[in-house]
Amino acid sequence: MFLSQIGTANVSTFLENTKTFFVFLHFLTEILLIFALTDNNSIMKKAILILAAIASVGTLASSCSQDNKLTSKEKAEGWELLFDGKTLDGWRDFNGEALTGPWVVENGTIRAEGEGSDASGYIVTDKEYANFDLVWDWKISRGGNSGMLYHVMEGAKFPVPYVTGPEYQLIDDENWEEVNGYGLEPWQRCAVDYAMYVPDFETRKLRPAGEWNTSRIVFDNGHVTYWLNGEVTVEFDAWTPDWFARKDSGKWENAPEYGMARKGHICLQDHGYPAWFKNIKIKELPSKVEEKDLFNGKDLTGWIVYGRDKWYVDEGTLVCESAEDHSLYGYCATQDYYDDFDLTLEFKQEANGNSGVFFRSTIERPAIVSGWQVEVAPRGNDTAGIYESYGRGWLVQIPDEKEDILKEGDWNTMRILAKGDHIQTWLNGEPMVDITDALVGRGHGRIALQIHDGGGIKVRWRNLHITRL
Repeated sequence: MFLSQIGTANVSTFLENTKTFFVFLHFLTEILLIFALTDNNSIMKKAILILAAIASVGTLASSCSQDNKLTSKEKAEGWELLFDGKTLDGWRDFNGEALTGPWVVENGTIRAEGEGSDASGYIVTDKEYANFDLVWDWKISRGGNSGMLYHVMEGAKFPVPYVTGPEYQLIDDENWEEVNGYGLEPWQRCAVDYAMYVPDFETRKLRPAGEWNTSRIVFDNGHVTYWLNGEVTVEFDAWTPDWFARKDSGKWENAPEYGMARKGHICLQDHGYPAWFKNIKIKELPSKVEEKDLFNGKDLTGWIVYGRDKWYVDEGTLVCESAEDHSLYGYCATQDYYDDFDLTLEFKQEANGNSGVFFRSTIERPAIVSGWQVEVAPRGNDTAGIYESYGRGWLVQIPDEKEDILKEGDWNTMRILAKGDHIQTWLNGEPMVDITDALVGRGHGRIALQIHDGGGIKVRWRNLHITRL
């Protein structure tokens, strides 16, 4: 009744002021208790103890009332809650459509029941995030292990989140060895970027198991900062030579897609130990527009070759040519991921010309692709149409009257514009395809040039220029 009288808009302010009052009252009580300990007046002692009890209850109630809520200032700044304190709405199983456990809501927290394992027990947000400021409170059971992952990709080829998503490690360093029977490596300890970057453990401020800690991840267009209880633990830049050197050795040597996604799900891990989370909030940060040439005209820097076919540089052009053993497809893929982009390139089909430009694609060795292809092929075979490999097949084929737009044996200009689920293509300035597709919109991955199997193919590429949107 009272809150309805002061108005909804003033409730947040009222609660904040109430909390301030009880904090002051608690502080005052501590001072009075000092006097009470030296005062023989039993009435005074009783009065102060009652006052202390009121203050303690009030402070606790005020603190609980503020959990899993945003202040008016935070709302204005663009923060959003990932947990409302009551339900697990917005969360589901990794690679699933619903939430089946082992997670529950308990006293205003998300609790991992401790029934997960390395292979199971992960939940992810419905929504994906690219650049963000993420803050949360957590506590771990004695000898326990958990984690907060981000940029997690889903799909049949990714059985667990950590083969794609970096992890902020949450673990009880102090009691781990006693409880589990073996020690931790530095890269496994709390507040590390798991198996990549470690903090100065001498200055790290980690509270014991069973006590609440506050952690934070800021991911800002590749610049990454981890925080623990108000102090920076690690700070690094993703996708730099140093980052790739760490990724391509050690634990992630055989996880080619680890850390590559620039957008993905937030993930919580039940690793077989109880853990608790609350006050999980996130603010999205703007993405920067980036322009670059994908091919430097000199070598294959920034590219990865898959398969047995020949990829080489000749007279400032990137050439793909069938190998003697042409039983496999071949690909030359960017090292980096590009999800939303505007790409222009030129190609010249010198022999056969059955090729293509894949986007939002991942490739397994020796040369198995998952993703979508803008076709490059001889006349009559839908150049600039869109094909889904190992899936639905043709999404869009071009009209027959547009087949003559392709200039066989000469240079052609192709443009591909990908924004969310909207994909458009042009060939030599003419619009070819314009589709909206939800599945394509959820894709992440590389740009990859293809050479078809069958042999006798030779295609030249040049002026590959991309704008990351």
